[in-house]
Amino acid sequence: MKIFCSRANPTTGSVEWLEEDEHYDYHQEIARSSYADMLHDKDRNVKYYQGIWAAVSRVKNRGQKALVLDIGTGTGLLSMMAVTAGADFCYAIEVFKPMADAAVKIVEKNGFSDKIKVINKHSTEVTVGSEGDMPCRANILVTELFDTELIGEGALPSYEHAHRHLVEENCEAVPHRATVYAQLVESRRMWSWNKLFPIRVQTSLGEQVIVPPVDLESCPGAPSVCDIQLNQVSPADFTVLSDVLPMFSIDFSKQVSSSAACHSRQFEPLTSGQAQVVLSWWDIEMDPEGKIKCTMAPFWAHSDPEEMQWRDHWMQCVYFLPQEEPVVQGSALYLVAHHDDYCVWYSLQRTGPEKNERVRQMRPVCDCQAHLLWNRPRFGEINDQDRTDRYVQALRTVSLLLGEPFFTTSLLPWHNLYFWYVRTAVDQHLGPGAVVMPQAASLHAVVVEFRDLWRIRSPCGDCEGFDVHIMDDMIKRALDFKESREAEPHPLWEYPCRSLSEPRQILAFDFRQPVPPQPLCAEGTVELRRPGRSHAAVLWMEYHLTPECTLSTGLLEPADPEGGCCWNPHCKQAVYFFSPAPDHRALVGGPRTVSYAVEFHPDTGDIAMEFRLADTPE
Repeated sequence: MKIFCSRANPTTGSVEWLEEDEHYDYHQEIARSSYADMLHDKDRNVKYYQGIWAAVSRVKNRGQKALVLDIGTGTGLLSMMAVTAGADFCYAIEVFKPMADAAVKIVEKNGFSDKIKVINKHSTEVTVGSEGDMPCRANILVTELFDTELIGEGALPSYEHAHRHLVEENCEAVPHRATVYAQLVESRRMWSWNKLFPIRVQTSLGEQVIVPPVDLESCPGAPSVCDIQLNQVSPADFTVLSDVLPMFSIDFSKQVSSSAACHSRQFEPLTSGQAQVVLSWWDIEMDPEGKIKCTMAPFWAHSDPEEMQWRDHWMQCVYFLPQEEPVVQGSALYLVAHHDDYCVWYSLQRTGPEKNERVRQMRPVCDCQAHLLWNRPRFGEINDQDRTDRYVQALRTVSLLLGEPFFTTSLLPWHNLYFWYVRTAVDQHLGPGAVVMPQAASLHAVVVEFRDLWRIRSPCGDCEGFDVHIMDDMIKRALDFKESREAEPHPLWEYPCRSLSEPRQILAFDFRQPVPPQPLCAEGTVELRRPGRSHAAVLWMEYHLTPECTLSTGLLEPADPEGGCCWNPHCKQAVYFFSPAPDHRALVGGPRTVSYAVEFHPDTGDIAMEFRLADTPE
């Protein structure tokens, strides 16, 4: 059965009705999910396996049957680990039906159907009793309900309900405990993602300063976490103001509360400065003794930086204080972590919670509207002085500025071609000699080898001895489904890569003229000049303010001799992963080429594309 879906076109601005498969949203969610990344997370998988073995052994040593409740089972991996470890039976809960169906097949293929029951429900809907989903409560609780913020996927309400209704009192839990850590820093770079700085413009009358509105300056900012690959932020971009502070812990083996709470830690600043940003991460201990630990700590706080596990499904958090505050070395302060059932935020206090009623403050809410309109990279882009200087340089040569190609609805780089459609709509109002700026744009591409990002699209095959090919096939089918074959946005400054080819201009767009009625097409080949694994083609836009002045949303400078890339940190680039599995595309025995066919459709604003390694079969 086909269904009609309305969708706002980010390039043309029009609302379109498209015919889609009835499972379209499922396909997209699977294709863009982190399932492959989680299956490739060796550290996570091994630690869970060790923790499950230990928990089952403790129950067995007490002479009890080991009954496991696995909430958010996904592929069923943790349930299969539990049975292998000796569990008598597992109840595997999965609310997402396509995933639950896949789990049933994976469990059956691995020969565990007699010991694992997959239940396609939300855990809060599971019933216990002779007529229920489970005949009795479980005595081992296994979950993987965490996101980068730990509690953002509803872990606290799920645990709270499970302890009240689904598991025995003082059950074994894997993980057993989680601890959230925080570190206070001063960082002009990260603070630029949250506040507008004064804009300095050099004119014939000297320097002129554009000051942000007062209400924007006093606004506490957006309440949501900024999750990034903190290991890709240079230590030169921030000054550490505190030690790493353990802010709060959650014992998952006991009753958990989802009620709002705050946790205060006293510290003495290591140096004087401006407190602006809190960096945060967590670890989970799989056993009561804390011997089996999985940590999200960045390299400077990691016990073994050389053996760090790369992962994208769990990263690190950046939180912005409501206002920057001066701190003095050695003068004691209190860092306070607040949380409700889904979110965490931080504040800095001069006195302890017993003397300060402000400690239990409400979650910050943007009241200037700018943080609701712009994302963090947009703030950074506006604060980029080099970008401002380029605009000023271009403005000195023109008599009219029409606009800037930035729109909040844009996901992929070329969605900002909406500027061209707006320019076309007002064409009749432009007088003779009017100058449009930017005057033109161009689409560029380069073939790259990723250090780690390839894992999110690579099949897993076997995971800790369990056959998960069914999951690989499920992801492949989803990726073969319409939009999933297209490029996807990623902030590549967080994901190191090497260029294997020289950058290539693919298409050009002349903003001095209205949008043409006919498509713009390009076909060609890109020669791979460096050895490596060809994982993907990366695409970006360049905007030509004048013939002499260009702004790039992608590469900011030529690659170094080894192919190292410097990407615009304020923009997401488009990544087109090659098929089949990118980690198998090794370059051996001489030059290779990538062929491409790209077409811009002016009626829809879409850019259809196909990139193919020259030796890839049709």
